[in-house]
Amino acid sequence: MYSYQKERIEKMISMLGASIFGIATIIYILLALGFPLGEYAMGGKYKVMPGKFRIACGISVIIQLFAIIIILQTGGILPTWFSLNTTRMICYFFAIYLSLNSILNVLSSSKKEKYVVTPLSVLSAICFWITAIKA
Repeated sequence: MYSYQKERIEKMISMLGASIFGIATIIYILLALGFPLGEYAMGGKYKVMPGKFRIACGISVIIQLFAIIIILQTGGILPTWFSLNTTRMICYFFAIYLSLNSILNVLSSSKKEKYVVTPLSVLSAICFWITAIKA
């Protein structure tokens, strides 16, 4: 495979990971705003997140946006804020986090979280792993 094709595929994987993780970010924005989507997050215990959980969702949004920027920087889509090695290590951190998150989602008592959010989390984790390894 030509190097430009390989580089293009790697960039597409990082964009895919950012896009999929962006879906989770949108869900968390809506949760923070009080939309009745609680069955898709945090074990599905609440239909509408209580105040403290809305704040947690808002903080999660900031972290998720940072993760999206990191995968795009590691994938060479955006200029890096840190050295490539640092950005790559942060990308590994999010890959590990998403892998563990996927396990917790599978164990969720909420069917919506289990069957909708888990595949998104798994695909995001795979994209973060590939991007971090190939950087």
